[in-house]
Amino acid sequence: MKDLHNNIKLSRAISPAVITDNTAAVSQIIDMQGFNTLEFGILTGTLADADATFTTLVEEGDASDLSDAAAVADANLLGTEADASFTFANDDVVKKIGYNGSKRYVRLTITPAGNTGNAPIAAVALQSQAADAPVA
Repeated sequence: MKDLHNNIKLSRAISPAVITDNTAAVSQIIDMQGFNTLEFGILTGTLADADATFTTLVEEGDASDLSDAAAVADANLLGTEADASFTFANDDVVKKIGYNGSKRYVRLTITPAGNTGNAPIAAVALQSQAADAPVA
């Protein structure tokens, strides 16, 4: 099947939450078995702090708990972590970063700095290029 619906899997990466300090938001570990690519969609709400920054990191590994986690090489990213990062000025935006590496497990981390206000964020994982379709 060549339609999008039957060839992707959507998963919760970071549940919608309001971050009020500099605690990192760490996604669920995404299992890449049966998929060739992954795109994280990062959603922000109204970011209250006037000088906060939010840095994005994508990690990969072969251990299911990512005890072997390592930062993904730039060659295995679609887009850049810098472009997926954001500041207090990025209210109500959607950022994205993709992965096309060879490791089994992947996760996203968003780390705030200088954040003392309300920062609502969430992220979704969209896996594509399924080995077997249709995807349930």
